[in-house]
Amino acid sequence: MRARQIEVFRMVMRLGTLTSAAEALNVSQPALSQILLHTEDELGFKLFLRVKGRLIPTPEAEELYPEVERLFGDLEALRRRAGDLRHGKAGIVRLAASAPPSLSLVPEALRHFRGAHPDMRILSYVVPAEIIMSMLDSGQAGLGIAMTDERVPGIDTEIIGRTRIVCVLPAAHPLAGREAIAAADLDGETLISYRATSLPGQLLRAALGQEGIDFQPEMEIDVSIIALAFVQQGLGIAVVDGLLPWHSFPGLVTRPFLPEVSLPLCLLTSARRPLSRSHDLLRSHLRTACRELGLDQPKGPNP
Repeated sequence: MRARQIEVFRMVMRLGTLTSAAEALNVSQPALSQILLHTEDELGFKLFLRVKGRLIPTPEAEELYPEVERLFGDLEALRRRAGDLRHGKAGIVRLAASAPPSLSLVPEALRHFRGAHPDMRILSYVVPAEIIMSMLDSGQAGLGIAMTDERVPGIDTEIIGRTRIVCVLPAAHPLAGREAIAAADLDGETLISYRATSLPGQLLRAALGQEGIDFQPEMEIDVSIIALAFVQQGLGIAVVDGLLPWHSFPGLVTRPFLPEVSLPLCLLTSARRPLSRSHDLLRSHLRTACRELGLDQPKGPNP
């Protein structure tokens, strides 16, 4: 029995007459009668007996009816589920992000996303950029966000903003009184910054190289959040991304770093897998959060 045949059989069973069933289904009585006759021909047995203008279910029809109701209920649940997915009322999003956006941009985007789609389930992963690429490629994540625009086969990259490199230092440090801190001002200070092989390290090395200054951090880190405890313990001055909410950590201040260097903030998706409706909705909220935080504005030229 096809879906339309199931619908007609169910309605006739519930209402008892062709006229009532035809009105309920908004079809003509002859058309409904033909569907019913065709169904009986396919099944090889009668479903109804015509008695004084009414249709009396046969024993075979009585046996089929509970299964039809169960099946119809499953179809209705499927339709509701599809409608919920279409309108963003259900679904799962898997977001993989590196640490800096996970502590700044992502919470802002999720706040609005959850407000608009409270029934969505969110799986959030905080992992390095290379792991994000792998998760997108394998389907473990549907959306990624990281501070890298490196071209990777099978990964689509969209730059949605930029964040500037800043100096993070103790509030009591003599350099904290300056409006901006130049690379030359850090002479004699212990520099905490990225590994030279990372994208931020490469950009900083190129920018400082143009001014004849070597980029050689005494303390190398992989992600900027690691610099937090180092600076708080007075181990040195960090030159890191300004995406993290450094102002929320007691005892620290940030100052613009010169020469000006900015890092890309990128949305990453798999080029091999279509983006689900729920992930597309979250992607839109991430773009909006980027604009609201002012990260979509140019932050100065890269070296």
